[in-house]
Amino acid sequence: MPLSDRDYMKQSPRQVRRMKSPGGFVLNSVLILIVINLVFFIATLIRSSLIVELGISPAFFTERPWTILTAMFIHSGFWHLFANMITLYFFGRAVYQMVGPNRFLLVYLIGGVAGNLLYVLLGEPFSIAVGASGAVYAVAGVLVVMAPNIRVMLYFLIPLPLWVVVLIFFVIWSIPGLIPGIAWQAHLGGLVVGLAAGYYFRRRSRYYVF
Repeated sequence: MPLSDRDYMKQSPRQVRRMKSPGGFVLNSVLILIVINLVFFIATLIRSSLIVELGISPAFFTERPWTILTAMFIHSGFWHLFANMITLYFFGRAVYQMVGPNRFLLVYLIGGVAGNLLYVLLGEPFSIAVGASGAVYAVAGVLVVMAPNIRVMLYFLIPLPLWVVVLIFFVIWSIPGLIPGIAWQAHLGGLVVGLAAGYYFRRRSRYYVF
């Protein structure tokens, strides 16, 4: 889901809560996740068997329950990693500013776990799924609910409302059988968590949709 944002925060003058500065720990929190994913990716380049050992497989999940967490930090290739991390970088900063560090990390982790769990339930038994897409879709889901009309640059070229971009990529990458090898179950699980969390945060916060 390679996306880039533009004018990602336009604060309403009526907004009661002030947005945090885009510098400092806001960036560090997101970058820590990116660095962790990068470290795991380098580890798989050194030892490719880690993809099998740390990826999640429905048939072997009961034997390797830790993969419910580790699979979200493993990627199958550079572009897989790049697409997820560039999206996390832009969307993650915005969500962090809106909901704070604890809620942001909670959404990321729960979204990743929920996506992997749905894959265990609905995925091909002997297949292996890896990637942070479930977690990233959860972050995007929060942003869709709290600020659906943020303008983002699709492939750095086409300005569209955020909700349209997320819908486009969800349809392209998540419809079963449309693109072989895509764990649409993880996308769906993460997105549902993100949308639910965004609705909860929006009701408890004094943010306006823009």
